[in-house]
Amino acid sequence: MNSFAAELLGTALVIGLGTGVVANVSLHKTKANGTGFLMVAVGWAMAVFVGVFVSAPISGAHLNPAVTIALAYAGKFSWADVPMYILAQFLGSFVGSILVWLAYKMHLDSTVDTDAQLGVFCNTPAIPNTVWNLMTEIVGTFVLLMAVFYIKGGDTDLGSVSALPIAFVVLGIGLGFGGPTGYAINPARDLGPRIMHALLPIKGKGSSNWGYSWIPVVGPIIGGILAAVVFGML
Repeated sequence: MNSFAAELLGTALVIGLGTGVVANVSLHKTKANGTGFLMVAVGWAMAVFVGVFVSAPISGAHLNPAVTIALAYAGKFSWADVPMYILAQFLGSFVGSILVWLAYKMHLDSTVDTDAQLGVFCNTPAIPNTVWNLMTEIVGTFVLLMAVFYIKGGDTDLGSVSALPIAFVVLGIGLGFGGPTGYAINPARDLGPRIMHALLPIKGKGSSNWGYSWIPVVGPIIGGILAAVVFGML
């Protein structure tokens, strides 16, 4: 398996398992319906653990364009490989979204709440406000990337060993900063599934909320670059 395939597979696992836990919690007549935000936060952390564990030895397990761009900005990853990694991450997010649609199709089609349907695939803010929603995504991704830089030990990649601490960091971000926006902290995590929400045949679905879609893309990239700058200063 090459780096492209590893990034695609790892991202597909993250998105599939992560959006899958949201579907399990929020859709009509699922076994875990109504179990709440803690279930979602733990599920996303475990999704990241699986994705990182599988792909880290081969690609370094970026699984997130904000991570790829921040590492390149910090001089720890080649800019020449950035487009390939980001393409793999978005293709993986498409695959993961399709897997969730296949697994939960009956529940998606029987859920009349269009916000719940959309929430399976992407984020919406609890209180819409462009500036502060953007700030939340910047803060969450800044924390993620600072952890990534330190877990990698500066110049030493821990490989699969990094899966567990990264999962705990994602859990902490979800519990600490997840309330306002749902903590995308990853452009591929939000934009890829949002595109699939628009394309997939989901009964009675509503808008894909494209007006908000740029915030979970721009915010994480800004947060990642800021982390690279601060890490370099420290």
